[in-house]
Amino acid sequence: MEKKLPIGISSFVEIRSEPYYYVDKTHFVAKLVSEGKYYFLSRPRRFGKSLFVDTLKQAFLGRKELFQGLYLEKNWDWSVRYPVIHIDFGGGEVKGIEALEKWILQQLEEHQNLYDITCKWKDDYHACFRELILKLSQKYASKVVVLVDEYDKPILDCIEDRETAKAIRDVLKNFYSVLKPLDAYLKFVFLTGVSKFSKVSLFSGLNQLNDITLDKRFAEICGYTQKELEEVFREELEDKDLKLIKCWYNGYSWLGEPVYNPFDVLLYLKKRTFHPYWFETGTPSFLIKLLVEKKFYIPQLSELMASERLLGSFDVDFIEPENLLFQTGYLTIKGVEEIPSGYLYYLSYPNKEVKVSLNNYIVDYLTRKGPESARLTLKLTRALREGRVSAFGEVLKTLFLGIPYEWYRSNEIAGYEGYYASVVYSFLEGAGFEVILEDYTSLGRIDLTIIFEERCFIVEFKVVEMEGESPKAIEQLKEKGYHEKYRGKFKELYLLGFDFSKDTKNIVSYNWERI
Repeated sequence: MEKKLPIGISSFVEIRSEPYYYVDKTHFVAKLVSEGKYYFLSRPRRFGKSLFVDTLKQAFLGRKELFQGLYLEKNWDWSVRYPVIHIDFGGGEVKGIEALEKWILQQLEEHQNLYDITCKWKDDYHACFRELILKLSQKYASKVVVLVDEYDKPILDCIEDRETAKAIRDVLKNFYSVLKPLDAYLKFVFLTGVSKFSKVSLFSGLNQLNDITLDKRFAEICGYTQKELEEVFREELEDKDLKLIKCWYNGYSWLGEPVYNPFDVLLYLKKRTFHPYWFETGTPSFLIKLLVEKKFYIPQLSELMASERLLGSFDVDFIEPENLLFQTGYLTIKGVEEIPSGYLYYLSYPNKEVKVSLNNYIVDYLTRKGPESARLTLKLTRALREGRVSAFGEVLKTLFLGIPYEWYRSNEIAGYEGYYASVVYSFLEGAGFEVILEDYTSLGRIDLTIIFEERCFIVEFKVVEMEGESPKAIEQLKEKGYHEKYRGKFKELYLLGFDFSKDTKNIVSYNWERI
């Protein structure tokens, strides 16, 4: 029977009841249960978290028939079954505490109906949750399993409204506080979501929660490894360019083997064309606003460092770009270094999909050019292939032309030069060029190095006080001799100097030379 691709399916029951492809992750179920009791896992959206939660659920319910041929079939005690409370905040948006409390009570009521239990405290979510656990344990003479999926979504839905987000956080904090005093009645607790809020802000009292987000032993718990991709989807991959698939969709790392985004892989195999499938399922508007608010230098996205503390958790009152970029999946870990105070993580884009799509989004946000930026990309690409280097100046002038003065002033990122460099960097990254930020040489530091089809462009940005000044950027390039690092390594080597005016907010001088 021909197998189907489980696109958008998070039900383990459905995947195992029909001929769907399935990457066996059940060995992680056995490992988790054998090593502990309370767990927390953070992963980006569309990464298979919900499917794994349902896998846990069906295992504890003792549904052995669903696990035939999988690792867990012969590595689990199927003689014991447990009552399971499965809370899912993934469906719909919650825009206030009343809606959240109603949503919690509704799910608790569904569990009462499922297990034929009546709770006395029907209108108090905290008391009802506690009562449900106790009555389930008593009825089945068993400990209870609690699984919470998308535990943080109600907060993230309101993250731009800080006061509402705080109020929702407090409701969830009260809800999760039920678990700690009931330890004797609980068999297993697993919470998962996109972000990792600090234990103090959301899990106070639940200090035994084991965060496996950056635990190397569980790095591949979600996502497909290279081996899993090639073995499970072998028939679908015939005549496919594995290197290109890897370039587009692999690269996510949590200190273990890099993995593929499952959502991207499945849609690519279905539609057989490269496209930013995952990126288009979310709009990073809040993230971009945060980058501007923090005056974040956009070119740093390709080479970012973050401490263990900064990367570890955030709260509504303390949200930093590095933290949010990592937890939402726009950046991933490329390296780690031990330092006296802990660990230092090196972050960068996971793959081509994210690098190109995120930078296109950023440049549209910073310039308000919209579809015009795509036309400029095509114009520049064609011109460079034809050897018309002068097009660099023409295209970038158009890119900056017409941006309102207030927009410059309110979006000043790391100073004027920082803003100009951020726009140019994002435009070029979004266009698919290879861009090296702050390229170090023995003679100094290059603002940007651009590599395109056997051509190398050494770029310098300068801001001049007034029009009419002699070109500064190209003169500094020639004086410093930055190009010596690349001499003889490319078919063509160019120096590009851009002088921007504080007054006109555009390029007033563009000069280039071929070396």
